[in-house]
Formats: sequence, C-alpha cells, structure tokens
Amino acid sequence: MSAQTLLLDWLKSRMAPQGVAWLEEKAALLATGAQEKTVSLSFSSCLRYSGKSPLALAHADLQAARAAVPGWNPGDWTCDQAARIFLLVSLPPGSDSAKMMDRLYQTADVAEAVALQKAAAVLAFPEGHLARAREAIRSNIKEVFEAITLRNPYPADQFDVIGWNQMVVKTFFVESPTQEIEGLDRRANPPLSRMLTDLAQERWAAGRTFSPQLWRCLGPCADDRGLDGLQKALAGSPVEKRAAVLALASCPLPRAATLLQAEPALAAAARAGSLTWENL
Repeated sequence: MSAQTLLLDWLKSRMAPQGVAWLEEKAALLATGAQEKTVSLSFSSCLRYSGKSPLALAHADLQAARAAVPGWNPGDWTCDQAARIFLLVSLPPGSDSAKMMDRLYQTADVAEAVALQKAAAVLAFPEGHLARAREAIRSNIKEVFEAITLRNPYPADQFDVIGWNQMVVKTFFVESPTQEIEGLDRRANPPLSRMLTDLAQERWAAGRTFSPQLWRCLGPCADDRGLDGLQKALAGSPVEKRAAVLALASCPLPRAATLLQAEPALAAAARAGSLTWENL
C-alpha cells in the first residue's frame, strides 16, 4: 500500500466526510499540475477541514507505514500534517513540484514548515528536496529542525557525511532525543566519532552533562581518544556506565574488549540483547 493511500485511509476515519471530499477533490486537481496559487491555497486551507488532533496511529498502522516506506515513522503526526502531506504527494513528481515546495517553504508558517519537512519521508524525487531539508537542520526553530531530524528516514538516505554529522551533533546541542534519529547506527562514521569525542571532552571540562546516547554514535568508530572517553564514562553514573558498555560492545578494537572486562555482567547483558539503547 502506498504512502498516499495510507494517509487517506487514516484521515477518512478522523475527518468529517465533507472534509475528506474536499481533500480528495483538491488532490485530484493538484495531480493534474494545478497552478501554484491553487497549490498554495489548498495547502494552507487544510487546517480548517482536518483539525490538528494527533493521528494517534495504532501499531498496525505504523507497521504499514514502514512497509510502504522503510524507516517512515508517522507516530507523532497530526491530522493537519497528514492532510497537507497527502496533498503534496499528489503533485506530479519531479523538479517542478520540488521547486514549488521550496517556494511554499519560504513563506510558510511554523506548522506548514514542519509539514513540508516531514513530507520528505514520503515524497517522490528525493534529490529535489535536499536543499530544503538541509535548510531545516540550520533552523533556529526546534520544531522545524526536529521535523526533518527525528523519526524521518530522509536524512539517513539522502544526506552526505557532512550534512549528516552536522545534524547529529546539533541534536545534542539542542537536546533533542537523538535515539529517535532513523538510521543512527547505520550512518556511524569516524569523523562523527571524533566530533562527539571533542563534544564530550568540552562538556566534561565545563562541568556540564550530556545525553549518554552520544556514546552510541561514537562506539563503532571510536579511536584511542574515544576509548579514553568511554573509559571515563564507565566510572560515571549507572546510565553512563550502561551506555559506555553498549558503545564498547559495538567497537571492534581489542582495547574495547579489555575495557569491557571491568563490567562482565553488563557486557553479558549487551551481548544477550537484554541491555539495549532502547532500554538504557
């Protein structure tokens, strides 16, 4: 089942029939290549028909979403976001529609900008939306930043190493839940590991705390400095210790195995899968 079909199915059970009829009518119009003014008016008018209640999707719905688009997680979407994104996926795929969405983004309010960023998860012609997604990771508006960063497969699939690393590091600065980044383990890389080692050292030197999820991004590619940091984390709070063990368990260097010998019970739990980043 396509993302467009799923969105409409979810909205049919959450919107009044006249609202659904309006949405289907506009989607059919947009699919024919409607004028930009029509697209803009339809996009901005969605709220009056959809409302902004949470979609509150069931587990089966979320499974269907991931089957349609790997990594797609609309678990936090609202009805107005789903309705707006349904219209966007109705547009003819290609550079013209992508450029039109860029222009929509330049005049969007925060709610509209969030919908445009979340839409990247399901839009066709992904390369056409890269500049807009990169703009979001530079945004000072946390909701916009998190719309592209969290529960969205687009960055992991489309960002280069530089863009990906900038995004991940920023999540720690703005204290977003890094564990909700799709593809976090898959996109681990040595430059990111070094950047996060530096960040940990800076925070420690300033007497400041940071999310223990930082070690998740560092472990697979840790160098000697990174292992020094993990050794220090092993002597920290219980949650820091568990995070360090998980990171060390993902590190292929012999020294990591040696450090794990100091915490045999936690190391065994990590190997058995009873200690994970999700239950940290």
